[in-house]
Amino acid sequence: MMNTFNLQSKIKHFFHFSVENEDQIIQEISEGVSFRGATLWILIFAIFIASLGLNVNSTAVIIGAMLVSPLMGPIIGMGLAVGIGDLDLLKRAARNFGVATLISVLTATVYFLLTPLGEARSELLARTTPTIYDVLIATCGGAAGFIALCTHGKSNVIPGVAIATALMPPLCTAGYGLATGHFLYFLGAFYLFFINTVFISLSTYVGVRLLHFHRKRLGTATLEAKARRVIMLLALLTLIPSVFVTIFMVRQSIFENNVSRFVKKELAQSGTQIISNEVDADSLLLSVVAVGRELTSAKIADAQNRMADYGMKSYRLNVIQGEQSDSALMLLSQLNKDNEQVSEERKRLFEVSARNTELSARLDGYTRYETLSVEMGKELNALFPQIDRICLANVVEARTDTVASQRMVAAIVNVGAGKKLSTDERKRFQTYMKARVAADSLLVVWR
Repeated sequence: MMNTFNLQSKIKHFFHFSVENEDQIIQEISEGVSFRGATLWILIFAIFIASLGLNVNSTAVIIGAMLVSPLMGPIIGMGLAVGIGDLDLLKRAARNFGVATLISVLTATVYFLLTPLGEARSELLARTTPTIYDVLIATCGGAAGFIALCTHGKSNVIPGVAIATALMPPLCTAGYGLATGHFLYFLGAFYLFFINTVFISLSTYVGVRLLHFHRKRLGTATLEAKARRVIMLLALLTLIPSVFVTIFMVRQSIFENNVSRFVKKELAQSGTQIISNEVDADSLLLSVVAVGRELTSAKIADAQNRMADYGMKSYRLNVIQGEQSDSALMLLSQLNKDNEQVSEERKRLFEVSARNTELSARLDGYTRYETLSVEMGKELNALFPQIDRICLANVVEARTDTVASQRMVAAIVNVGAGKKLSTDERKRFQTYMKARVAADSLLVVWR
C-alpha cells in the first residue's frame, strides 16, 4: 500500500503544474486579441510570405510565415472568454478574429490574382482535404499553447503550436481558390482553418475549466448551460465532415495497398516482371502490364478468382503481355521520344528568341541616334547657336598597338562659317552630349 502511495506521489510530482498568476495570464491573452496598427501590417506581410511559399512550393517559407503570423491571439482569446464567462472579451476577440480572417483571405486573393505562377503545387493542395488528424493536431496544439501561456513557457511552445496547427496556409489556399475559381479548394481550405480555430479555442476553454479559473456570470444558470451546449454542438458539427473525409482516405489507402499486395503475390513468377498497374474505378477494371515470360491463362484465371480476397470482388483483371505489352512499351517509348523532341524544340525556340532579343537591342543601338539627332536639333539651336548641324553614329575604335577595341558614340559637329566655340563652351557641349546620348564613351569631331 505504501509503495503504491509513493508511486502515485512521484507521478503527481512529475505531472503536476499550477497557474502562476491568473490575472496576468488573462491580461496577456486579452491584449493579444487586438488587430490594429503594426499587428495588422504584420498579418498582411505574413499572408504574402505564406502565399509566396505556397506558390513556389517552399516549405521553409511557409514555416517562416506561420512563425510571423499573429492569428493565434484572438483564437485563444475566444476560448478564454467562453471559459471565464467574459462576454466583452468574447465580442472583442470574435470581432478581431473576423477582421483578421477577412483581411487574410482578401490579401491572398489579391496576390494570386497578380502572380504569374498559377499552378497548384503539393504544398497548396495539401491544405484542401482536412481530416480527423487535423482535428487531433489542433486540439493537442491548443492544449500545449494554453499550458505554455499559463506557466510562462511560451517562448518555444507558441511558435511550435503556430507551425503544427498551420493557421496561415489554409487562409492563403482559400484565397487561391477564390482567385482561380476553384471553389472546392476554397471550401476545403477554409474548413481546415475553421477546424483549427474551433479546436484550439475548445482546448483553451477546457483548460480554463480544468484549472478552475475564476468565472464571471454570463447570466442565469440556464443561459450558461445553453452556452455550453452550443459549444459542444459547434465542435461536433465541425468534427463530422472531417471524420467522413478520413474514412474515405483510409479506405482508399487500404485499397491501394491491397492492389499492390495482389499484384506482387498473385501475379509474380520467375522470368516475369510487372512494370505497371492501373485501376479504373468507373469500369471496375485492374489493368496490369507484364513483360518477360508470359503468364498462363490458368494463372490469370486463378488470380481473377482470388481478387475477392483483396477487396476487389467486382473488379475484372486485364493482363497486357506478349505483343500487347511490346506495343504498350513501344507507345510509351514513342511518347518519351516525342517529349524529348518537344523539349529540344522548346530549347531551340528559347535560343532563337534570345538571339532575336539581342539583335533587336543591337539594332536599336544603331537606329536610335538617327531619331536622337533630329530631337537634339532644337535644343542645340537654343544652347549652342554657333553649331549648324550634328551627326551621331556608333563607331568602334581600334588601336594599332593592341588587339582590343572600344565601342563609342561619335558626334560629328559642324560649326558655322565665321563662328567659333570657346574652350569653356566646348567643355560644356561635351558634358551636355554625354548626358544626352547616355553613352559609355563619346568622341566629338569638330568641323
